[in-house]
Amino acid sequence: MSKLTDVPKRILIGRALRSDKLGETLLPKRIALPVFASDPLSSVAYAPGEVLLVLSIAGVSAYHFSPWIAVAVVVLMFTVVASYRQNVHAYPSGGGDYEVANTNLGPKAGLTVASALLVDYVLTVAVSISSGVENLGSAIPFVVEHKVFSAIVIIVLLTLMNLRGVKESGKLFAIPTYVFVTGVFLMIAWGAFKGIVLDESMRAPTADYEIKAEHEGLAGFALLFLLLRAFSSGCAALTGVEAISNGVPAFRKPKSRNAGTTLAMMGTLAVIMFCGIIGLAMATDVKMAENPAKDLLAGGTPVGSDYVQHPVISQVAAAVFGDGTFFFVLLAAATALVLFLAANTAYNGFPLLGSILAQDRYLPRQLHTRGDRLAFSNGIVLLAGAAILLVWVYGADSTKLIQLYIVGVFVSFTLSQTGMVRHWNRHLKTETNKAKRRHMIRSRAINTFGAFFTGLVLVVVLATKFTHGAWVALLGMVIFYGTMSAIRRHYDRVAEEIAAPDEPTDDTARPSRVHSIVLVSKLHRPTLRALAYAKLMRSDKLEALSINVDPAETKALKAEWERRSINVPLKILDSPYREVTRPVIDYVKSIRRDSPRDAVSVIIPEYVVGHWYEQLLHNQSALRLKGRLLFTPGVMVTSVPYQLQSSEAAKKRARKRQEWNAPGSVRRGPVDQRPKQPAAKS
Repeated sequence: MSKLTDVPKRILIGRALRSDKLGETLLPKRIALPVFASDPLSSVAYAPGEVLLVLSIAGVSAYHFSPWIAVAVVVLMFTVVASYRQNVHAYPSGGGDYEVANTNLGPKAGLTVASALLVDYVLTVAVSISSGVENLGSAIPFVVEHKVFSAIVIIVLLTLMNLRGVKESGKLFAIPTYVFVTGVFLMIAWGAFKGIVLDESMRAPTADYEIKAEHEGLAGFALLFLLLRAFSSGCAALTGVEAISNGVPAFRKPKSRNAGTTLAMMGTLAVIMFCGIIGLAMATDVKMAENPAKDLLAGGTPVGSDYVQHPVISQVAAAVFGDGTFFFVLLAAATALVLFLAANTAYNGFPLLGSILAQDRYLPRQLHTRGDRLAFSNGIVLLAGAAILLVWVYGADSTKLIQLYIVGVFVSFTLSQTGMVRHWNRHLKTETNKAKRRHMIRSRAINTFGAFFTGLVLVVVLATKFTHGAWVALLGMVIFYGTMSAIRRHYDRVAEEIAAPDEPTDDTARPSRVHSIVLVSKLHRPTLRALAYAKLMRSDKLEALSINVDPAETKALKAEWERRSINVPLKILDSPYREVTRPVIDYVKSIRRDSPRDAVSVIIPEYVVGHWYEQLLHNQSALRLKGRLLFTPGVMVTSVPYQLQSSEAAKKRARKRQEWNAPGSVRRGPVDQRPKQPAAKS
């Protein structure tokens, strides 16, 4: 099967990379920014809209609270960025929030953080892809008519790009991310120039619409709850901030400093874009409604179900650049594309975290190793599968999915910052250098404020979003926590069971005798080879064993055995129900019962074929037997392969593939002999 899939695999993800090429896949800051920060940068495409959607419940009059909500989000963003800059310097190994919580708060807190992050990464892919599909659907009807199919196709394409390696995927994603950021900054600057300097009136497509308030005249606790809900929705702008602290190993040296710089750049860009879009939305009279068909009024009449409510960023771009202009189309295309690419933050964070958890025996060990392209391939595929399942269940509806969002990330924020406070407390007890102590005290103050603020936001998010779908994210965290705890218990139990003892045991005692059994169905070349091998082993007792399923075939086998004068006893077991596996198992167990200190060696001749479909036609009885014998103590199973001609043909085909040169490779020379390009400076 591996030979069958080898060529398509190389076409899709490229040639395998040697382990010593890992350093060449590390990221400079200019590539690391779009790789790890595309999620928080792209969230400005929907976070402002989420704020206005919630405020619209109280009508347009509540929109004047949006700047204050933006200020609160900005303060939170700078707090989180400043806090995580301490993390990347203190814990540069890539464990991020999980390592901080696990080291300082204990394994249970670490596992809670890991569960929260894994859920959040899956949701990041599902929300980003679904939102991008909805944005693209306004221009291409087929996409919105087949939302689930389109979302799954895009997830598959992203998965293939990431399987090619983090550096190659980073190069692919850098251009659209930078085009999006540049476009938003240009829109903010041009909008400010037109409004302040030229004093032009800019009006969004929905400026003349009215909003039918679901609850008019809110005051007191009801108004406070609404504002807190709007704030929690605006906090979607912070998703993905933690990915940089989890991805420090992917940066070029000095890793911590480059990661800290990238984190600061990401926070600054996200804050400016978020505030700029909120400001322009207010200046251009953007109107948004949770149920636009009924609550958005044009001339006092509901706009109806045919109305398509465009995102805030699209409406602001139409007001600033003009609907249908070049810059409007460019920004719209870049926004849709960067929303797809925002999922790449999770594609880098989830596999790295999965590798660390696998190393700590909380996830299967297969997630710890890198694939052919030095990416954590198994983690990438697992993330894609979980995201596809979520998209299918929720019909790729970003409105439903976003209600599940940001719970996990604020759980990890809070526990991580609490862990950092304990980290500084522990170091301050032993540090005597005054300069270092001042630095630690300042860092502890930052992390203390971060823990308090993010904990407060977590409470707000749970209170305002729980009934709107946040309970699903909490359920996912519980499932991850339980699964990883069970995996760890299994690995611990197995490690304890197979640990080599200091004193002699039955495992170290030499068997008194070896009883070898060669399984025989017919007397042919594979059988003769297995018998020759068994004789070479010089067992204490050697016999051939055949099962009598067809009396005529058994009689012919006996006659041929005697004719050839084979000096190995042939034992025939009757099988009235025409079974092969059970009589062999029963016979082997009887030998073990009679002589418990004897080792039984079962030797099975097998065909080696060259095509996967041929495997279906041979060796099925042998596979069943091996599977059953593995559960019998004191029994060793040996396969004696016999290569058929088709296997030799397959070997030649594999050799030709290895010797095949890509177009242009003769001119460039073999890969391992090409001159190395000078490394780009980060």
